[in-house]
Amino acid sequence: MKVHVEVDMTPEEARRFMGLPDVAPMQQKMMEEMQARMKAAFDTGDPEAMMQAWMPLWNGSGGGGAKAFEQFQKFLWDSASMAAGKKGKP
Repeated sequence: MKVHVEVDMTPEEARRFMGLPDVAPMQQKMMEEMQARMKAAFDTGDPEAMMQAWMPLWNGSGGGGAKAFEQFQKFLWDSASMAAGKKGKP
């Protein structure tokens, strides 16, 4: 026996029904902070300052966030290669 139930509700109503928190105020605050950082970086016209605003752990000398980003890219590349049935990098 199959039973299909169709519920017509907004995402906000579904979130409340499931008891999930309202994260909209936090998202708004984060967006405002991100916009302020980006505007300040754009105002300087310095590419390194822009990268620091977008990636707080960025270190222009190639360490810190840049190294973590490279490791993440390597992880994605290796995962894609394994999923394609290849053992190493092409």
